[in-house]
Amino acid sequence: MAINLNSTVNIKPLRPVIGSDEQKLSNARELQGAFQDFVGKTFYGEMLKAMRSTQGEPAYFHGGNAEKIFQQQLDHRIGDEMSKANGGELSAAMFRRQFPKEAKIIAEADQKPAASLTDLSSLRRR
Repeated sequence: MAINLNSTVNIKPLRPVIGSDEQKLSNARELQGAFQDFVGKTFYGEMLKAMRSTQGEPAYFHGGNAEKIFQQQLDHRIGDEMSKANGGELSAAMFRRQFPKEAKIIAEADQKPAASLTDLSSLRRR
């Protein structure tokens, strides 16, 4: 059986894109959060790893392998926190480039004006 890699007829998305606007927005925000987390952790993790590689081991008071393991865990935790704090600015342009449809959905949702207190027609009784 020959496989034609140029044919995209049989490729289907993992999740169906059918749904309400709220569901599409929710999926887009979830994707944006996962992408931001991935980009931030990858960037800051590699940055901290490169920074640690420039330092030599001290002549005295070095903890050996236990210190190396703890240092890696600490760098991982620092990378997580830096990703949470600054990952949005770092990954925003890449997200718009990689996922233009989802970025458009989020941008349109952020552009909508919020309902004011004087506009009572937007309030609904539950």
